[in-house]
Order: sequence, then C-alpha cells, then structure tokens
Amino acid sequence: MTTKYLFFTGGVVSSVGKGVTAAALGLLLKERGFKVAVQKLDPYINVDPGTMSPYQHGEVYVLDDGAETDLDLGHYERFIDNRLTRVSNFTTGQVYAETIAKERRGDYLGGTIQVIPHITNEIKRRIGLVSKETGAEIVILEVGGTVGDIESQPFLEALRQLRNEVGRENCLFVHVTWLPTIGATGEIKTKPTQHSVAALRSIGISPNIIIARADQDVEKSLCEKIALFCDVERDSVIPMKTADVLYEVPLLLEKMGVGDLVLRKLNLKAERQPNMQPWEKLVADVRKPKPSVKVALVGKYVELQDAYMSVREALKHAALANDVEVEIGWVHSADLEKEKGWDVVKQADAVLVPGGFGSRGIEGKILAARYARENKIPYLGLCLGMQVMCVDFARNVLDLEEANSSEFDRGTKHPVIDLMIDQRSITDMGGTMRLGLYPCMIQPNTKTARAYAVSNIEERHRHRFEFNNAYRAEFEKHGMVFSGVSPDGRLVEIVELADHPYMVASQFHPEFLSRPMKPHPLFVGLIKAAKERAEK
Repeated sequence: MTTKYLFFTGGVVSSVGKGVTAAALGLLLKERGFKVAVQKLDPYINVDPGTMSPYQHGEVYVLDDGAETDLDLGHYERFIDNRLTRVSNFTTGQVYAETIAKERRGDYLGGTIQVIPHITNEIKRRIGLVSKETGAEIVILEVGGTVGDIESQPFLEALRQLRNEVGRENCLFVHVTWLPTIGATGEIKTKPTQHSVAALRSIGISPNIIIARADQDVEKSLCEKIALFCDVERDSVIPMKTADVLYEVPLLLEKMGVGDLVLRKLNLKAERQPNMQPWEKLVADVRKPKPSVKVALVGKYVELQDAYMSVREALKHAALANDVEVEIGWVHSADLEKEKGWDVVKQADAVLVPGGFGSRGIEGKILAARYARENKIPYLGLCLGMQVMCVDFARNVLDLEEANSSEFDRGTKHPVIDLMIDQRSITDMGGTMRLGLYPCMIQPNTKTARAYAVSNIEERHRHRFEFNNAYRAEFEKHGMVFSGVSPDGRLVEIVELADHPYMVASQFHPEFLSRPMKPHPLFVGLIKAAKERAEK
C-alpha cells in the first residue's frame, strides 16, 4: 500500500491545538485498523529542546531511545499509544547540522549549498524515514509554529515538493486555525483565518481541511464563510470549540465525521468500525462528581504549567484510577525558601517534587521533602525529586549537615548525590545525559513492589547525577529502602522510606509512560495514599 500523508499546519497563533488535534485524528485512524505513525517538525535552530529553558519550550519529552523531543510527542503517545522513536521529531538545527556536515565531507562535489534543493531535500529524507522505520500506512506530520513564520518556510516548501513527488491523491493538508472573538461585541472573526490561508496558498499549498478552533460555538454560517473565502469544500471546515476535557477531542472529531472525511479524501476504506466506547467511558468518568485530593506540586517552573505537562496528565490518570478528582496546588520551590507558599503544602494530601536543573529553588524542594517526611504526608519524587529526598534524609536523619548534591555544591563534604562516572569526561551539554529506557529490578516486599506487581521494569531516564553508593549502607541502616536498582546493582533507581505511608521517589521519569487508560503505578500509589489521608 502507498503511504498516505496528513500534513498539519497552524494558523493565526501558536498553541492553537495542532498537536492534540493531530494525536486525536491519529487515534481515529488507528481505531479504523490503519498503522499510523506521527512526526513533529520543529522550526527552531536548536538541535533539540534538551538545552532549552522550560520557560521557552515547556516540557522536554524523552522517548525510549533517548531522544529529547517536543511535548507534542507526549500527546501522540498518550492518545495513539504508539511508542515513538527519534525519527518522530526533528528540528531545523538537525537539518542544517547534517547538511553542513555533508558539505564539509565534500558530499556535494563543490556545489553551492542552498535552501532549495539541499535543505528541503534533507527535510524530505527525514520525513521518509518514518514510513521506512515503522511501515506505517498513514503518516501524520505536524509543522511547528504558525504559517507566516520565516523559520517554517523551508518545511512548508519541502511539503509542497513532497506532495508533487508522492502524488496529490496521497496527501492531505489540514490547517488548524484560531477564530478570535471581539470582546465588545462577542463576535467571532474569520478574517485572520482568511489571511492565514492566503499566506499558505502564496507558497503553493491549499488546505484540504480547515479545523476552526474557538472558545465558543461556531455557527454554520461562519463555516460556510470560511469555505467560500478559503476555497475549501463546505464539509471540510470543521468547527472545534475548546473542550473542557482534553480526552474528549477524539470523540468530538468522530462526532463531526472527520475520520470518515479523511478516508474519503485519501480514497481509503476502513478495515473496521472505530470502537470509541473506552474513550466515552473515560470522559464520562472524568465528568462524574468525585471527592477530591489535593497535591502540592513543588517545582521551579510552575509559572508555565506546560513545563510539567506529563506530570499533570499522569496525576489525572492516577486520580481516575482511584475514583477521585485531583486538585494540583502549584508551588514555586523558591517561595518556600522565603516562607511563602507553605499554606498550599500544609493543606495538601500529597506532595510531588518533579525534575529540574540548576541550583535555584533547590533548598525549597529539600524543605518540601523534609515536611512530607516529618509529617507523614504521601510524597512522590521524580528524578531531582528523588535526589532532594536523599539530601534531606542525609542532613536531618543522618545528621550530615553539609550534605548536598555536587551539582549544586561542588565542594560539599558529603556529596550524597554525585556526577555519574560515565558523565565526568563530557563537555557538550546537549544530548549527553543518561537518556532513554533502562531496566530496573524491583526489590520484593516494598511499596514499590506492591505498586508495580512485577519484579522487572523499564523506565525512561534523563539525568547526569546519581545516588552516591558510598552512603548506601548508612542510609539503609537508618530506614531508607533502595527498592529499585539497575540489574548490575550499581545505580539506585527507586528509594522509599520504611516507616512512612508513601514516600517513594525514582531516578527516572515515570510520567512519560503514563496513559489515560494505563496510569503509572507510582502515581496510582501516590493518589491512593493521598485518598486514604484525605478520608482520615
């Protein structure tokens, strides 16, 4: 079967919901029996988001093979439930780095290197890798940013060329756009969408489907107006009001016949009828009134909640499994150092400390771990959240007052967290951490073992520093349990406290493997313990 392509572009503003829409449509096509692959093209010149500030980019989503990718890949995995690889995300930086490397080797035989054809050829080569690696029948491809951005022009030109190479009958362009509302009149305006489509058409691409996003209902007459001015068939303008439940988006698209519309335009026949009942039940369960538990999320980037996208979703998945609502209290760890934000922590049924980098706000995270330990509040630490739990334990249980991580204090007398041996000779920052899927052995008769109910697991990592084994015996003597270790026993993967309702922390990032209908065991354990505390 010839590979079919769905190209997603964005109009008017960024963060319009392209990623969620692409993921939801991927689910509808998978439900119809097609093998679907997804790819995100990011126009920034960084090689990957691994060295970018979370304030700039939001969460860095890590894949099994260690690729540091865009947070939209989290949406793809959560909706479509495919385990993606590094071919599913590439950037302008990677395209230029590869092209320049070829030029330095003399691969172009002295030719002048230009955006067309050399850069666009490299973009097309990378797009082609997806179907080769996955054997996908349908490739969903999302172009980051907004039509009109100078950065995305080479990507759009490459897609225009690709359309002609694979055949127009094998491609669909889906333009996701925003319909703003004038506050004074309450009137929805289509003019920005018209300009966005005009910009797209000026480079030779006409959208086949327009997803018209808005915060309120979009009347039929507005869809007809968009169809008329943008030269799109009337049934190909799909109004999409902002959903109050993220996981309702596939149901809304299915209700409006988008899955069948795509198949009709690509001349495909479904192998089976989609079964959306699990998703309908999921959304119904989300909407059902439930008791709530409060989780204080003590982070360093809480001003931009997208920095903790997967953590937030994993908490919601675990809450559903425990038949409760989760109320997340966002606490800036630096505030705790200034005696601010403690009311949220003290009112919480559980404390979660996620990952992060740099020394800012670290003492606040250590204080949060101490408070949860001393007051027997359920606690889950992720990556750095595990490390600060160990620093608190060293300082306040083992009386090693100057204990710290050598990441934050290179001269500390007690580096209970220290740089991994295989990281010590590395000078480049990007893509050089311990990244991706690694095995872990679970110790029996521990809270972790009860949560996972298996003895061997694999989880995704993103770190340079690790627990210092020189302190392992002393920690164990005072009640710290090393409930998960690498198969060679060298790397501490999971720690927990023996005399605590639920104080568990992992060196890896469990949030990356949580799914709406398959919540992660460590998050389920946290919310279960929080529920029990709330009921008391």
